[in-house]
Amino acid sequence: MDRFLSSYVHNIDAKGRVSVPSPFRQVIASRGIVELFAMRSLSQPAIDVGGPELMAHYEVQMEAMDPFSDLYQEMAIYAYGDGAYLKFDTEGRILMTDFIRSHTGITDRVAFVGVKHSFQLWEPDAFEAFRGALREKLRQRLTRGRGALASVETPE
Repeated sequence: MDRFLSSYVHNIDAKGRVSVPSPFRQVIASRGIVELFAMRSLSQPAIDVGGPELMAHYEVQMEAMDPFSDLYQEMAIYAYGDGAYLKFDTEGRILMTDFIRSHTGITDRVAFVGVKHSFQLWEPDAFEAFRGALREKLRQRLTRGRGALASVETPE
């Protein structure tokens, strides 16, 4: 198992901790990830979580920019100043901090959502609504795409 796949909903305990799903812990262990880095998603009420690959993604983009540009400075603040490390306890749990809760609306349950090289933390009802809307959006795009392909005439 080398990618974060599927979604899981886990309860948060009275101390604000939640167990990372076992399949996700297996990916973390197989990649040798020691610390998880978390960032607020720019487009969704979710937290993006990953290992070194997540930070490297932003750093590669930033390396192509002028370090004195506004965009570089904004990306640097987003990647470094607005992120947080998540620590595991000995039982594979992470703490649902105010950093996470304020952006996501998570209260007593959290949805872990695989996104290949990283995963996201969502408030479960918000994720279900997003997933339903996403399926419909993709269905419509695919339907339009098939219609466009079907309307192309083939030479005889």
